[in-house]
Amino acid sequence: MTTRPELVDLRRTLHRDPEVGLHLPRTQKTLLDALEGLPLEITTGGSLTSITALLRGGRRGEGDVPAVLLRADMDGLPVREETGVEYASTTGTMHACGHDLHMTMLVGAVRDLCERREDLPGDVVFMFQPGEEGHDGAGHMIREGVLEASGRRVDAAYAVHVWSALEPGGTFATKPGAMMAASHRLQVKVVGQGGHGSTPHRGKDPVPALAEMVTALQVLVTRRFDVFDPVVITVGSLHAGTTCNVIPEFGEFDATVRSFSHEAEERLFDLVPQVLRGVADSHGVEVEIDFERQYPVTVNDDAETHFVAEVVEDLFGPERHSRWRNPLGGAEDFSRVLEEVPGAFIGLSAVPEGGNPATAPFNHSAYATFDDSVLDDGVRLFVELATRRLAALDADR
Repeated sequence: MTTRPELVDLRRTLHRDPEVGLHLPRTQKTLLDALEGLPLEITTGGSLTSITALLRGGRRGEGDVPAVLLRADMDGLPVREETGVEYASTTGTMHACGHDLHMTMLVGAVRDLCERREDLPGDVVFMFQPGEEGHDGAGHMIREGVLEASGRRVDAAYAVHVWSALEPGGTFATKPGAMMAASHRLQVKVVGQGGHGSTPHRGKDPVPALAEMVTALQVLVTRRFDVFDPVVITVGSLHAGTTCNVIPEFGEFDATVRSFSHEAEERLFDLVPQVLRGVADSHGVEVEIDFERQYPVTVNDDAETHFVAEVVEDLFGPERHSRWRNPLGGAEDFSRVLEEVPGAFIGLSAVPEGGNPATAPFNHSAYATFDDSVLDDGVRLFVELATRRLAALDADR
C-alpha cells in the first residue's frame, strides 16, 4: 500500500520542528490546523498544550454510551539530530522517539473515523499528549479529565509506539501484562567534612561512602530481588571533589531505578533508602536522598492484548505480529492511563527498508530513523481497534 502523501507531509512538518516538555505551542497549532473543519469537540489543556478531540458517533443512542480512547504523544527530545535526512530537525532538538509518527497516525485515524461517524455506536476520545519524555504529560491530562471527556470514563484505551530497531519493519508487537518498566529517579548527596588529602582521619571523606553506595545498590539488585522479577539500577552521573589532594565536603550521584512489577517497585522504595543510610552511618557521614516516583509499570490488559493481536493478524497477517515474551526496559506514561482503564500499549517497528533491526540505532539516538511507510498501517490499526471495540461494547449494552 502506498502511504498517503498528506500523512508523509504532516509527519515531516512535525519532524522538522520538534519541541520539548509540556508546552509545545507550535506543535499544538500544527495539529489544530490538521483537525480544523472536522466534526469534533476540541478542548486544549490548562497545565500543558494538550489537545483532547471528541468524536461523537452517529449511532450512539441513549444511556451508557460506550467510549474508547486513542493516544499519541507529542514531544521531542533534547537531542541534536545526526540522521542526515532531508527533513531533519531545524531546532537543535529531535523527534528521536518517533512521536511525530504517532501524532500523524492519530490525525489520520481522526480523519478516517470522522468519515465513518454515522456508523459509530459510541464515542472516540483522541488524546494528543505533550510531556511523555519524563514530564508526566499523561498524569496532567488525566487530572484535567481526558478519561471522562465524553461524559463518562472511557471503556478502553490504546496507544501505538514506533521503534527504530528491534523487529523487522512493519511488525506489530504485543505482550499481555508488563510491557514496559516502571522508572524512578534517585538523587543522592553524601555530606562529609572536607580536609587535606594527607590527613583523611581529620575529616569525613564522602568519596568512599559514595563509592560503596553505588556498589551496595548493585548487590541489593542481585541479593534482595527475585531474578525472575528483576530490577535495574543505573547510576548515570557521579561527582565529587575538585582536585586530587583535597577531601571534598560532599559527593553526589544520580540514578534511574527500574522494575517490572508493583511488588518490586514498592520494595525498592523501602530497601534503597535503608541501604544508603546504613552505608552512610558506617562511614560517619550524612546522606540526603531524593527518591522521586516517576512512571509506574506499563501493564497491558490480557483481554485487550488478545483483542489487539486478533485485529493485527486479521488486518496484516500473522507474520506481521510479534508476541513478546519479555517486557522492554524503557518506561512510558501511558502506564497512567492503563492504571485507570483496560487497554494496550502496542509496538510498531518503523525500521527503514533494508535496515537491520538488530543493529539499527534505537529510539533516543541522534541517528535513529523511522520509515514513513508504517503511517497508513498505524492509522488502519487505530481505526479498526476503535470501530471493533465500540461495536462489541454496544452489543453488550
